[in-house]
Amino acid sequence: MAVMYGKFEMPQKILVNEDPARPNFAQFIAEPFEPGFGHTLGNSMRRILLTSLEAPAIVSLSIEGVSHEFTAIEGIIEDVTNIVLNLKGALLRKLPLDDDTSSRDLRVLSSIVEVSQDDLDSGGGTYVVTLGDIVQDGFYEVVNPDLKIFSATKPMSKRIDLKVMIGRGYVPSERFDFPEKTVNEILIDASFSPVRMVNYYVEYTRVGQDTDFDRLVIEVETDGRVTPSEAVTFSSQIWLKHIDVYNQLKTHSLVFNSQEKGTATDEDELLDKLCLRIDEIELSVRSTNCLSGADINTIAELILIPEREMLGFKNFGKKSLHEIKDKLSAMGLSLGTDLSKYGITLDNVKEKMQELHEKKKSKNDVFTLEEN
Repeated sequence: MAVMYGKFEMPQKILVNEDPARPNFAQFIAEPFEPGFGHTLGNSMRRILLTSLEAPAIVSLSIEGVSHEFTAIEGIIEDVTNIVLNLKGALLRKLPLDDDTSSRDLRVLSSIVEVSQDDLDSGGGTYVVTLGDIVQDGFYEVVNPDLKIFSATKPMSKRIDLKVMIGRGYVPSERFDFPEKTVNEILIDASFSPVRMVNYYVEYTRVGQDTDFDRLVIEVETDGRVTPSEAVTFSSQIWLKHIDVYNQLKTHSLVFNSQEKGTATDEDELLDKLCLRIDEIELSVRSTNCLSGADINTIAELILIPEREMLGFKNFGKKSLHEIKDKLSAMGLSLGTDLSKYGITLDNVKEKMQELHEKKKSKNDVFTLEEN
């Protein structure tokens, strides 16, 4: 049996803002949500992002001729403890696919590190061995191949074995129990979580004449083992998987009314957006002043102008253009939109917006009288 529920305002798309200067950072903006749902979803996503994503990590180390962690190695500046600490910063990337379950298994990466006298001479007496020198089998993508592991001061040839596995969260070395652990194997604490930072905040956004709906902004920074978009994608699916168990209690199916009585149609909602004044959409002072100087006062006047013409306005730069495009995108609009099917053109846009504004005012006056 189906039960009819009222309409829920839901986002139709998500805006992703990336920063070229921070390749592992992205901002995800979705709107509108019903009041309160921004915090409900934002807090859940943040907790999952920080605790539940998987990535590869090095869990053990074996160096030829080294019997335990608390020792020094002839011809190497760092002791084994420092080498272990350096390896904790290793970042390896691998996304196991469902048609290759073996890619999740514990894997041993073996390499022979060769340091010649020529290498030492070219480095002024020392040669820095990096993560890229040790991990070369191609199974894992090395995110930070230039990570320093140790510095050699003598010619040498040493075999190094690393064990890598995929997990989640932080796992101390004491919890690892490998069936084929070797005598000289050194276990390493593993930080599997690829997410470094998650922040979310909720802003007010407008739906029609109501301004108390939620805009959810989630900021994610990873270490490169997954991208921010992958992190958000994975966390949303983990969230859905856990909430699905409650669907077993489904005593009724809900049918959501797509259009409640007295609410605006899609066309009415669009026209409401077009009527908005520029100073109502929270642009920077510089952008607002530039548009005001160009005699652009409403959203309708703004989106009728092609992008290439915007840069011709006085004191209008690319930064302002990007800000305006992002703001319009969040509203489901874009520059250079053809509004002719609504009878709106560049020639009559000011008059049309004035007419719409007066109609809305008259309608609101009628509603006020009916309520009284």
